[in-house]
Amino acid sequence: MFWYKRYLAVIAGFLLLCNLSCKRDKLTSTATTKFFDLKGYFSGEAARLAKSNPEINKTAVYNKQPETQRVHIVNWTNELSMFSESDINKPAWKASYDVQSSEGFITYKARDPELKTQDIVIKKDGDKIKWVFIYNHVRRTLFNVLLYETKETLNYFPDSLYQVQKRQATRVLGINSYNVKGLFN
Repeated sequence: MFWYKRYLAVIAGFLLLCNLSCKRDKLTSTATTKFFDLKGYFSGEAARLAKSNPEINKTAVYNKQPETQRVHIVNWTNELSMFSESDINKPAWKASYDVQSSEGFITYKARDPELKTQDIVIKKDGDKIKWVFIYNHVRRTLFNVLLYETKETLNYFPDSLYQVQKRQATRVLGINSYNVKGLFN
């Protein structure tokens, strides 16, 4: 019975630490953002799309095996989570990206190849977002041996198309790729 109480104490401690770290993130995220607020933008898009409930022609291709369905997305926050998770507005990263703006384009390029989000390109027409492109890359090695590498290309065209292309190579499982494309009807 003692092990059970110890197990519960460990879980409670872990949850407390997670809760504290989440609160710290919330506090730091309310500070002024240096870069475009991807997390806020896609949170707004998820709420807007949940309200309008559009029909989507969704195609998922896993290792060249396609499947297409016409669906109404139940959870847009989850559907767009890979876009939101590419947000670069973290206090530690305020000097980690080069920013270029010209003729309706905003481009963010990582200075450090170890950062997950390497490129973000946003096309705007005035205050309206026309499209968002994100390139993520993660590569992990141990003693110069590749453990895994993931490349993600994310495209979002409001009320038109969203696409997630991912290729993952792992030492144990080999290469897997998937492509999810949602076309708004």
